[in-house]
Amino acid sequence: MADKSGSRPSLQRSDAEWRELLTDEQYRVCRQKGTEMAFSGRYTDCHDDGVYHCVCCDRPLYDAVAKYDSGSGWPSFRQAVSEEAVHFERDTSLHMTRTEVLCPHCGAHLGHAFDDGPAPTGQRHCINSAALELKPRDDDGA
Repeated sequence: MADKSGSRPSLQRSDAEWRELLTDEQYRVCRQKGTEMAFSGRYTDCHDDGVYHCVCCDRPLYDAVAKYDSGSGWPSFRQAVSEEAVHFERDTSLHMTRTEVLCPHCGAHLGHAFDDGPAPTGQRHCINSAALELKPRDDDGA
């Protein structure tokens, strides 16, 4: 996972606008880089088909076919819908080094990615349910 630090999200909103658009939990997770408690999110045990979108800007992020049960307590994905769908940055908060996953369009904090996932990618993107909205697959398969 390449660190793509320095890019600026194209969708800019004021803090007041984000607070009005999001629930308190979505705001805490997405705009303040919070984390849901393990096993508490609505998509942790979800096995429905569709595409997971960013709750802040509606961009497609993860396909349900890439989701798997990692046992971590958060929805986990092998990969994003495309290389451009998510943005990675180095995160040194909480006295550890991790890879933060963000939405490149609006800058929403989504979760963290690790290199201990299953084949073929070896990736585990642990994403907060509060940052996601599962939508039915379009007729064209997207």
